[in-house]
Amino acid sequence: MLRFKVSFSLAFIAAQIAGAQTQPVTPDTLKWPTGTFSIIAYDSATGDIGGAVQSRVFSVGNGVLWAESAVGIATTQAIVDVSYGPQALALLRQGLTAEQAIKQVLANDPDPDPARWTKDGRQFAIIDAKGNVFSHTGPKASTWAGGKYCSAPHTCTAQGNILAGQGVVDSMVAAFERTPGRLHLRLVAALEGGQRAGGDTRGQQSAALIIVNVKKGCGIWLNNDVILRLQVDDSPEPIKELRRLAERPEAQRRNTSCRVTP
Repeated sequence: MLRFKVSFSLAFIAAQIAGAQTQPVTPDTLKWPTGTFSIIAYDSATGDIGGAVQSRVFSVGNGVLWAESAVGIATTQAIVDVSYGPQALALLRQGLTAEQAIKQVLANDPDPDPARWTKDGRQFAIIDAKGNVFSHTGPKASTWAGGKYCSAPHTCTAQGNILAGQGVVDSMVAAFERTPGRLHLRLVAALEGGQRAGGDTRGQQSAALIIVNVKKGCGIWLNNDVILRLQVDDSPEPIKELRRLAERPEAQRRNTSCRVTP
């Protein structure tokens, strides 16, 4: 029985690696596959700032989404340097705009592993607490890679890499713009739109969502700034599970002192 389990595990790992190798990547851009699509957005009616992400990697929410109330939100992905998230929030606290923060973080990146984890492959987006939005996709991000901004009066940016094509981010933005209601449900709708358009070409595994506000203390407990944080770390249908969690009554709860439209 032990021999069977070991053989099965090795065969499974080999199949996963073989599947990843079918993607159009090169040795100077990947240590391991990191295909991901995400959306970050600002709701001017409620002051909520949030983001959602899906990927064919385990527990994607642990590295991609970074948010702080009264400061903003950042997403860092593709040839990811996780430190971009904390750096972005620190610069926003200093008063930099989304665009200024992204340019500063990129300028400060020493590119410590250009052969395998190149700075030119990073994908990075920010929305600050004033609703300014900016995104960046490096020229060596794994194809297909790119992004799309929402059209006024909506504020959002969708981005991804190792995607089925431009249609993924187009569909995400379209779904976000046409979906009414609270921000967290609009973000889930955007992920659903991206998945319908082909999503991550390697498939699905994990998803995450976070909501904060331009005001502090909007969570439901004392001194809690996070309105909602959800993670689906390992699932064949993570967006479907994220939808189930987001629709629970508990997901609607927040500090009543924060302004919310009916």
